[in-house]
Amino acid sequence: MAGGNRSQDEDVRVGVDRFPERQPIGTTAADDLGGRDYSEPPAAPLFESSELSSWSFYRAGIAEFVATFLFLYVTVLTVMGVSKSPSKCGTVGIQGIAWAFGGMIFALVYCTAGVSGGHINPAVTFGLLLARKLSLARAVYYVVMQCLGAVCGAGVVKALVGSALYQSAGGGANAVAPGYTKGDGLGAEIVGTFVLVYTVFSATDAKRSARDSHVPVLAPLPIGFAVFLVHLATIPITGTGINPARSLGAAIIYDSPHGWHGHWIFWVGPFAGAALAAVYHQVVIRAIPFKSSAHY
Repeated sequence: MAGGNRSQDEDVRVGVDRFPERQPIGTTAADDLGGRDYSEPPAAPLFESSELSSWSFYRAGIAEFVATFLFLYVTVLTVMGVSKSPSKCGTVGIQGIAWAFGGMIFALVYCTAGVSGGHINPAVTFGLLLARKLSLARAVYYVVMQCLGAVCGAGVVKALVGSALYQSAGGGANAVAPGYTKGDGLGAEIVGTFVLVYTVFSATDAKRSARDSHVPVLAPLPIGFAVFLVHLATIPITGTGINPARSLGAAIIYDSPHGWHGHWIFWVGPFAGAALAAVYHQVVIRAIPFKSSAHY
């Protein structure tokens, strides 16, 4: 207000999207009238017994199983093709492997988002659980189905290409590359998963969808692209896990000490990265309330 005195508490700068850029810690973004022009989904209960008797609950788990099965089948088969080629000129190389991972995530998230949310990754499920986007029972069910799908997908690849090639190519299993320490591998997995899960939160943000409704965004596209970019960066370090189900499925079917050496990195790293992304997006970026606040 020109010529008027405004207290520090009243000095709230509102951006062109009508959402304040300053709110007290722990409160959600809202317009200056106390309302919103978007709908914030309610927090999921920690346990909801009614969903255990719902067909939608079980078909969502089946969708996660099939999606993770297809994900491992195409991506590990791509790794086998690169390993089998006698020269780099006759193969898609690291870039092709990265495209296979990113492209499959794009396609599979697009296909399954309306059924299960299209997680296809225990780390994504864990991050969304921390953000109260799904119940604990559903999260555990998803992780089990994702791991089973990954094992089956890698198993079909081994049956298709033969045990000899599969074993000689390392089974697509993740491991810290020579020249890097376990700390390096853990750091790469944490940061890589942070990029992925942060992108998932941003691409599916209710506020963002309302604010950018004039610029339609296909959520699976940035998610798949994030997977592609992370693979380009970290394939030389760990083979890129950022998905505990993918790492577990390949390790079980490969069944070699090399596949299990440092396997904990591909669980601790992704889960830590997912937790950091959830906290960063919910607390810093979106300032989602931890407790109800009628006014501020």
